[in-house]
Amino acid sequence: MTQALSPYSNARFIAIRLLPGEDVLLTLRKHITQHGFQAAFIAGCVGSLTDVALRFAGQEETDHTCGKFEIVSLIGTLEANGEHLHLSVSDEKGHMRGGHMMPGCSVRTTLELIIGELENITFTREPCALSGYEELVVVPR
Repeated sequence: MTQALSPYSNARFIAIRLLPGEDVLLTLRKHITQHGFQAAFIAGCVGSLTDVALRFAGQEETDHTCGKFEIVSLIGTLEANGEHLHLSVSDEKGHMRGGHMMPGCSVRTTLELIIGELENITFTREPCALSGYEELVVVPR
């Protein structure tokens, strides 16, 4: 008999500030490893970027843009071997763009993050025949 996974978990949080020039994904990966997070998520984010790297829906290539951007939203899941993050930014005229966050996003003035971790479960990623991508798998610890 398969044990049902409880949807409830305690959580712990860290607050960090990224500095101008830091690569967002590389810094996030460093903190996930440093804190031993196995089922993390972005709980809150505010900041700005100079370089934005996004993969748009259904596309394989990464779109790179430079300028002054405010982060409108950063959401997603993270674990030791991967992440799935979506980023929305606005430019100096308020025009929005968003998509799957890729390596190459760099902080302009600041990036304030609250990262949470669910303590009773672990995230992994496995190939999914339906999507063609490695997708989230949730397992009890």
